[in-house]
Amino acid sequence: MKSKAAGLPLSYRLAVTSRCLAAVFGGYLLAAMASVCITLLAPMPKAEAVVSGMMLSFLFYLVAFLWCFASRSAWQAWLGVLLPSLVLGVIDGLAYWMKN
Repeated sequence: MKSKAAGLPLSYRLAVTSRCLAAVFGGYLLAAMASVCITLLAPMPKAEAVVSGMMLSFLFYLVAFLWCFASRSAWQAWLGVLLPSLVLGVIDGLAYWMKN
């Protein structure tokens, strides 16, 4: 009996692997950047801002994970995760610089 996976081309397998890596690592990066951004910019006591940022980071991770598998290509998945992470990283840096 022949396996169904044996007939899939290598390009398809690499695209799925790339999406998985974008979802796991890119999603983690996006969630971390969002958590830091919320922590630095939320107008509430520091402890509550940290807890709120950490809880909302799970939502950002979920959305990033869903985005990676809903996008048309692996490049779009990576771009859709890394571009917002870069923007949030710049906002994090500016907010940290303004506070110090």
